[in-house]
Amino acid sequence: MLAIIGGSGLTQLSNLDVTHRMAVRTPYGEPSGALTFGRIAGEEVVFLARHGYGHTIPPHEVNYRANIWALKEQKVEGVISVASVGGIRTDMKPGAIAVPHQIIDYTWGRKNTFFEGGEQSATHIDFTEPYSAQLRRRILDAARACGEPVIEDAIYAASQGPRLETAAEIDRLERDGADVVGMTGMPEAALAREAEIEYATIAVVANFAAGRAASLHAIRLEDIEQVLQQALARVRRIIEKLVPRP
Repeated sequence: MLAIIGGSGLTQLSNLDVTHRMAVRTPYGEPSGALTFGRIAGEEVVFLARHGYGHTIPPHEVNYRANIWALKEQKVEGVISVASVGGIRTDMKPGAIAVPHQIIDYTWGRKNTFFEGGEQSATHIDFTEPYSAQLRRRILDAARACGEPVIEDAIYAASQGPRLETAAEIDRLERDGADVVGMTGMPEAALAREAEIEYATIAVVANFAAGRAASLHAIRLEDIEQVLQQALARVRRIIEKLVPRP
């Protein structure tokens, strides 16, 4: 069973035939909301809104550990993260969809590991390639199958939020090699690796990053919602093709 974590603009899946919801508790507290179970294209999936079903949880306050643990307890085979991002690279225009292959982590102060406290020994995970190659391939194959253009590679910069970045900060991220910037990519990806769950991201470019193109002097927040809704309709089509087992 696949899990889908919805980000900004995706608090529900309109193509999910809901069967039931389950409120859960974990050793790390409560997840962002109840787990929503249902079927897409005849396959069972579980959906979780990262920011809560009313979009009330800011990125730095998401209980990432509880979210991943709750999905692990349901024995999901993989997690598809849907996330909105700002575009840094010139081809990362509003409405574009990308499938990141790397992450740079700029977050701080977040609970970012299951391996702490008590009598646990120091544990390290290999994070050379932070996303599952197999799951990324399934996303790309599904996009091609339904004729949706996606950008196959991108380096995702995870910023702290909840404020958007300054133009100078985006300049720095670009020098570091980042192509898009978001606020929820970490520690979610690392926790999934610790939990031994396959993980990949579908990134939806909601706006140009600060200091770029139409966002040269300011980011027009009022334009983001419309861009997201149009792009997320495409994401839903990709997910519908992706869910059936290859």
